[in-house]
Amino acid sequence: MTHVDLQSLVDDIAGEMAREVVRGKVADYIPSLASVSSDKFGITIIDHAGDCYSAGDAHSPFSVQSISKVFSLTMALGSVGDALWTRVGREPSGSPFNSIVQLESEHGIPRNPFINSGAIVVADVLLASYKPSEILGEFIRFMQMVAGDDTIHIDKAVAQSEQATGFRNVALGNYMRAFDNIVHPVEQTLGTYFHFCALSMSCQQLAKAGRYLMCGGRRHPGTADTIISQQRARRILALMMMCGHYDGSGEFAYRVGLPGKSGVGGGILAVAPGIASIAVWSPGLNSHGNSQLGMIALERLVQRTGWSVFRSNR
Repeated sequence: MTHVDLQSLVDDIAGEMAREVVRGKVADYIPSLASVSSDKFGITIIDHAGDCYSAGDAHSPFSVQSISKVFSLTMALGSVGDALWTRVGREPSGSPFNSIVQLESEHGIPRNPFINSGAIVVADVLLASYKPSEILGEFIRFMQMVAGDDTIHIDKAVAQSEQATGFRNVALGNYMRAFDNIVHPVEQTLGTYFHFCALSMSCQQLAKAGRYLMCGGRRHPGTADTIISQQRARRILALMMMCGHYDGSGEFAYRVGLPGKSGVGGGILAVAPGIASIAVWSPGLNSHGNSQLGMIALERLVQRTGWSVFRSNR
C-alpha cells in the first residue's frame, strides 16, 4: 500500500469540505440538535500504532446519537452473548431507521441492532444485566474505558429533548412490548435508550473509542487486554458494514467500502480493520439520515489510501 502523509491528507479533506456547497440538513426534529451549524466539519484518524491525525472541528463535542449503538451492542453481547440474537436479527432492514413496518410482519423482532427498534431491545437487555439505577453509569464507564478519556459524558439536555419529542420511538417500544420483546417498563427502556444516544464525544474521542474494533477486540495493539473476542469484533464489523447506515448502507459500502456507523448528529465512525479507526462529523444529513459531508470525506479518504476492505492485494 502506498505510504500516505495522513496529517496532510486530513488537512486537505477538511479544506475540501469547507468549500462544499451542498451540506445536507441538520436533524431539526430533535430540538437540541436543530441549532447546530452545518458549517462544522471534523475528522480524526487513529492508526494501528496509536498515532492521531486530526483536522477541522475534530475536538468539538457533538451528539453521537446512533453511533452509540455500536457500544451498547458490545456491552449486550458481553452480558448475554449470542442469546441476544433471539430478540434481534442480523439482517439489513432496507427501511428508515425509525420504521415500524417490519415489526408487524416479523412479530416484534427488529431486523438488526442498529435501527432504532433493535437498539431499544438492546437497551432492554442491558437493563436486565445491570441495576436500572446503575446502567447509565456503567455505560459511561465503558465509554471512558474504551476511549481512555474520563471526560466523556451524556448530554442530559439532549436526552430530555429526545424524550420530549421521540413519539415514533415510543410507538416502537410499545409495539414490541405487545410482542413481549420489551420486558421492562417501556418508559424505563426508552429513557435508557435516549440517554445512550445523547452521548457527547468529539471526533478524536470517538476514533479512540473505536480502536478495539480496529485491533480485533484488543484495547490497543501490543496488549493482551481485550474488550471483546476477535470473533465478536469481526461480527460487529460485519453488522456495521451491512446495517450501519440504515437504508443507505448499500450506498456507503459501495462508495466507501468500510464498516461504519452513522448517527443523526452528523457523526460517522468507520473502521479499517488492522489499519485505522476513523471518525468524521458534519451535522448536515442526506436523505437517509447520514452525514452528507461525512460520507464524501470518507469516500475521498479511501480513494487516497486504498483502505477499502474490497481492495485488491495484487
